[in-house]
Amino acid sequence: MPEAGQPLRKLGFLTIGLFDPADPAAGHESTLEVIALGERLGFDSAWLRHRHLQYGISSPLTVIAAASQRTSRIELGTAVTPLGWENPLRLAEDLATVDLLSGGRLNPGLSVGPPLQWEHVQRALYPDTADAEDFTYTRVERLLSLVGGEPASDFSGAEGFEVFSNRVEPHSPGLRGRMWYGGGSLRSCQWAGAHGMNLLTSSVVKAEDPHDAAPDFAAIQLAQVRAFRAAHPDGAQARVSQGLVVIPTDSATPAQREKYAAYAEQRTPRTFKPQGPARMMFAPDLVGPAAEIAERLHAHAAFREIDEVAFALPFTFEHEDYVQILTDIATHLGPALGWRPAAA
Repeated sequence: MPEAGQPLRKLGFLTIGLFDPADPAAGHESTLEVIALGERLGFDSAWLRHRHLQYGISSPLTVIAAASQRTSRIELGTAVTPLGWENPLRLAEDLATVDLLSGGRLNPGLSVGPPLQWEHVQRALYPDTADAEDFTYTRVERLLSLVGGEPASDFSGAEGFEVFSNRVEPHSPGLRGRMWYGGGSLRSCQWAGAHGMNLLTSSVVKAEDPHDAAPDFAAIQLAQVRAFRAAHPDGAQARVSQGLVVIPTDSATPAQREKYAAYAEQRTPRTFKPQGPARMMFAPDLVGPAAEIAERLHAHAAFREIDEVAFALPFTFEHEDYVQILTDIATHLGPALGWRPAAA
């Protein structure tokens, strides 16, 4: 397990890839340029978040396939793919294909549960089977089995001129070890550990003790990280990546600093107490000079026990803002955390 003050080993970033519905191609091109910039800056990974029926990336694997042809080193992941929208067998085929196209750089992040806006989309998504669909961890288990090469059919061999395999093809042997679960509750983190997955923990966790009037985000996240590792076959060496929102301002213009401060201020009230019946807790956005952000991260109980991050880029910003933020993360914040950029 990383000790407090241990240098950050892997630095990544996460984006949702917004676009103008009247001109969606431009937004997708911006995302590809941001990923390419991340590689040039030495980032270890870039992650894309799903946005179904919204003006963000709905098909991260397609974008990742394109990004894999514009990059050669940076790892590419989804954070996360909600499996309620997916057929595990078909997704397993796509994952293996993109992993091979990228040269083994794919890191699929997953989550379970009914699709968002389920009551509005169920008839379009599952017109005949909506009431029978299983949105539990079983759906992840099916995908893990198929990615790992377990049989998908009880037939293999030749039938006429056609040759059939009984497993998902193509098969990418190393992919199963790069499967991540996006956990926000103690149960989900324990489940991910017990099933040998890696853990993506973000700026949202579940405050599960209803008697705790003032829950502490960092303490909750730390407990989840430790529970994950306690359940994982690799124990203390099990991989965890933390995804807080950070906005360094070292090279920002006065207008950008004002925008960033207003963005964080608008989102801050939700960090004071658990939100909704699920008691979701949100971490505050970290905005300011890189040295100040690094100091706050070193004081964060969960951050002190991980050595990988995928910092989330803010929503709704402009391309030039992301260029500035990523550049400052790579040249100021990363080094302040002991990180070294990956070699080209």
